[in-house]
Amino acid sequence: MSTGVAVSGARGRLGTLVCEVVDEHPEFELSARLGRDSAADAGSDARILIDVSDPDASFGIVERALRRGQRVIVGTSGWSAERLDRLRGLLEQLGPGAGAIVVPNFSLGSVIGTALAQIAAPYFDSVEIVEAHHEAKVDSPSGTAVRTAELIAEARDGRGLDAPFAEQRARGESIAGVPVHSLRLRGVVAKQEVRFGGTGEVLAVTHDTYSADAYRAGIRAALEAAPTTEGLVVGLDRVLGLRTA
Repeated sequence: MSTGVAVSGARGRLGTLVCEVVDEHPEFELSARLGRDSAADAGSDARILIDVSDPDASFGIVERALRRGQRVIVGTSGWSAERLDRLRGLLEQLGPGAGAIVVPNFSLGSVIGTALAQIAAPYFDSVEIVEAHHEAKVDSPSGTAVRTAELIAEARDGRGLDAPFAEQRARGESIAGVPVHSLRLRGVVAKQEVRFGGTGEVLAVTHDTYSADAYRAGIRAALEAAPTTEGLVVGLDRVLGLRTA
């Protein structure tokens, strides 16, 4: 018997792709395509809700789904550490059986790139991130860049970074002490470059996404993990069992 899946934000770029992946998977059935005009209880009969909607609406959608007993996958950008803490608290309140997977980026290459940045982070005091997306992406910095910056800071175990003149607007937004610069350009799907500066050298960890097809494998992995997930899982790396040194 197939597991029912509802997709919130089904008409968007990522939502359309998510619906295709669910439709193609033999163990899952797309039971509802949800949009801005959908009723609050629409898709409530599905076992899993995948939210790829709007950053402002996302938390409310996820909270409703969890409270009615659905497992949730969040692919919507804009989930800060503060919002993740709120979600963690909600899951603890709901108790055993409640589970959510938050995926800032479904691309396998992007996840591995972030893992490589974590490995490099303790060895360089200068770090900056440049991320680029298509012109229709609403939020900036991207959720992937925010997550990368937070993991870099974590990997440095509380040691600060060298980010001179951080108060100047042109220096980007400071995320966990890491300057992040966002570009929104036609012709771009997604790109992230993490630059590390050291004495006499620069290391760049770069990932380019040329097609949304890069997200298919990650969506499938999260979908297959969702039915047995309990508590909060953040990042496709956790879903895949990827661990950094």
